[in-house]
Amino acid sequence: MPGGNWTEVGQSNGVHSSNCHLRGRGLSSRESEQHLDKEKKSIAETKLLKKHQNRYIGKKTYGCDQCGKRFAQSRSLVTHMRIHTGEKPYGCDQCGKRFAKSRQLVIHTRIHTGEKRYGCDQCGNRFSDSGSLVNHMKIHTGEKPYGCDQCGKRFARSGTLLAHQRIHTGEKPYGCDQCGKRFALSGVLGRHQRIHTGEKPYGCDHCGKTFAHSGTLVMHRRIHTGEKPFSCDQCGKLFAEPGTLVLHQRLHRGEKPYGCDQCGKAFARSGTLVRHMRIHTGDTSYSCDQCGKTYTHSGYLVSHMRIHTREKPFG
Repeated sequence: MPGGNWTEVGQSNGVHSSNCHLRGRGLSSRESEQHLDKEKKSIAETKLLKKHQNRYIGKKTYGCDQCGKRFAQSRSLVTHMRIHTGEKPYGCDQCGKRFAKSRQLVIHTRIHTGEKRYGCDQCGNRFSDSGSLVNHMKIHTGEKPYGCDQCGKRFARSGTLLAHQRIHTGEKPYGCDQCGKRFALSGVLGRHQRIHTGEKPYGCDHCGKTFAHSGTLVMHRRIHTGEKPFSCDQCGKLFAEPGTLVLHQRLHRGEKPYGCDQCGKAFARSGTLVRHMRIHTGDTSYSCDQCGKTYTHSGYLVSHMRIHTREKPFG
């Protein structure tokens, strides 16, 4: 019986069943095909909508069996699993460094090409990826959205907060395989290892001098450009480096965070504390090559040398 045959085919193949059903309603072959195309399009759109909802409305169907973290897309889970397996399938053909994500490789290759497509409209500093620009902008805005739940100190970057929290925990999970020194952050370990390898991948296009760290190159370039993008909101004085601005601002606030554990005297700069400590330790690292006299501060040695050179800088 034709009806029985049609039902049987319909159960095994939904698309063919719909086609037969449409013809049964008196539609021509062309009309039924057009109607079927519309049904297919509707099904495809429904699948796309479901995928979108899974991603943006919060349904996370794919779970990591190592740490329990969940994801809306299977490919996100696959990428995440590389944290646990240590797999790094993407390799740089310039230096051999490997990465877990293709995006990380793309950003890394800009070190070699020198490409910095993201520019700060405040100071002109340029970056190879948008995330670095976003973090940099917090220097200008003063935004510090990340707070430490131990001491309340706030930070512009989540990574800086993570590093800070390890002051409280004492955790240093990253170890150098050359000297055994340990670090709180993997990035700091990477920079440290350049001491052993001698690698200086960042070159100045003005004088050719090379540097181990990109940040050092950025600051060095300001010697050539005379750029001082960081200004004090109290007195208007300009600085080439944000760290120097921070130190300067302590003069206005009277802040002296570095205290001597021997006598309690406090200082605005860590370097000043180091020099002060030599009074207690008796360390006289600076010696005159003319007469052998030693000093605790380089400034004292410079003043002493004028005895030999007969220099009178204030005459």
